[in-house]
Amino acid sequence: MDEKIYVTKSFLPDKSKYFSYLENIFDNNLPLTNNANLVTQLEHTLINFLHVPNLLYVTNGTIAIQLAINALGLENCEIITTPFTYVATINSILWEKCTPVFVDIEPNTFTIDADKIEEKITPKTKAIIAVHVFGFACDIEKIQAIAEKYNLKVIYDGAHAFASKYNEKSLLSFGDITTCSFHATKLFHTVEGGAIITNSKELYDKCRLLRQFGHVNDTYYCVGINAKQSEFHAAMGLCNIEYLPEIITKRRDITKLYKAELQNIVEIPKEPEKLRHNHGYFPVLFKNETELLHIFKVLAKENIFPRRYFYPSLNTLPFLAYQSCPISENIASRIACLPLYPQLAHEDVYRICALIKKELAS
Repeated sequence: MDEKIYVTKSFLPDKSKYFSYLENIFDNNLPLTNNANLVTQLEHTLINFLHVPNLLYVTNGTIAIQLAINALGLENCEIITTPFTYVATINSILWEKCTPVFVDIEPNTFTIDADKIEEKITPKTKAIIAVHVFGFACDIEKIQAIAEKYNLKVIYDGAHAFASKYNEKSLLSFGDITTCSFHATKLFHTVEGGAIITNSKELYDKCRLLRQFGHVNDTYYCVGINAKQSEFHAAMGLCNIEYLPEIITKRRDITKLYKAELQNIVEIPKEPEKLRHNHGYFPVLFKNETELLHIFKVLAKENIFPRRYFYPSLNTLPFLAYQSCPISENIASRIACLPLYPQLAHEDVYRICALIKKELAS
């Protein structure tokens, strides 16, 4: 039986490189956590790689959003956001006792439609949390203009945006705070992990304090939480960052194959202008949900498993009051991400495309 092909496969470095970090920890009885050497080293490495002024390494991308909300003082308020994202974005808002107000999405990039934000602003609105879905850039200029006009804070969920660039700047460098995920399924990962990126030294210091229970040694400043990450996770990041240019190149080559084979077969999003994409995902749109589910069955018989990113549209979640977002609901019903990872053989890409074309080509 053929090996199963999933939507992604976690990259692992040369194990000897990883083990060398671990051997140093064991041989020298080094600290395992509490912002020790490797965590600090990874933070500096990522700052240099991304060309951002401040970066804080945390336990995961979800708590990064929660820390951002807390650091910006967003309590008991409305936060404008998108329904087309992973549920962690919305859970973070709810966990921090705020109310998500959904704005429908732009149909080509699947990001929040900046032209529809102003109509959802009320006296209770204090922030916008927008998501760079699949590494596609939100309309940064419009969102910033709205934020300045209404004195709103801007958080970007950049879980998919690592190594994407907008106007030759890291896509993670915009807004008051941008968060990122280093989960094992991501383009760059530390098995579990995440980051907070901000241009503000004041916000960086606040988030750093929140990350470590709100105290420094025996001096306590505020209510904090434990969002520190371990040396073992940081070691994985230090190994993996060395491979990232090669990883992106291989992903770009696979993306080109998909585009060449599936043009005029399925709808393929066009990358926005000013964006240098990271090729973290390859989303496609089918005509309707029936067609999508049929293709999933055909591929599953061949041990190929794409995934429905993102389904369902979060405005339809049963524990939230329904807010109409027809574009998001429509796209969520018929979008899927095809397998994409650097270890994916080109012949498997051709096989996936051939199966889809056999069913859909007229």
